Amino acid sequence: MSFLDKLASAIMPPESAQDRANARKVAQGLAGDGDWLAIVLEQHRQIEAFFTQAMVAPDGPSRLAALKRLAVLLTGHANAEESVLYPAVSDGGEKGHAAMAYEEQAMTKVQMALIEKLDPMGKDWREKLEHIQGAVLHHMYEEEGTWFAELQQHLPVAERPRLTRRFMEEFERYTRGPSAHEPALQMAAQQPATPSAPMGK
Repeated sequence: MSFLDKLASAIMPPESAQDRANARKVAQGLAGDGDWLAIVLEQHRQIEAFFTQAMVAPDGPSRLAALKRLAVLLTGHANAEESVLYPAVSDGGEKGHAAMAYEEQAMTKVQMALIEKLDPMGKDWREKLEHIQGAVLHHMYEEEGTWFAELQQHLPVAERPRLTRRFMEEFERYTRGPSAHEPALQMAAQQPATPSAPMGK
């Protein structure tokens, strides 16, 4: 089933709520204290809560505000996964899982952009949000139940701190803007471009 098919039927994800709870319990058992997997699971819980906030918001402005909070968290989380975790999944021999993960998140970003065009008090807006929610829940189930659980099991313990640090750098790059660990980038942005010397000189 393609992700477009999943998205079309996402109000009823193929796995049950109990399946998702079981997968999360296993992933939580594999997570270290404050490591990358623990952070991912906490962000997954926050994403679920933000979907609920958007669903129950009583009026247009509050729905749009909730959707904005959700979009920022989803995008920061996805960017960090795409920059750090999916390459690690691929490098661990699961290129198919990594390719599917990129595809699913790309389509979610498309749908999050499309929902911005809809009336937040309309039926289409709520149906779109329910479809996105179902697709995201299924995506997180895949990560927690298989992709990230396997990555954690096969990842050398000494590699976990680096993965954790890089994940947070990429997450904060989007959610908080340029940070203290990027002085070279900030300095380069302030310097005027220097013309290169002519060839042969």
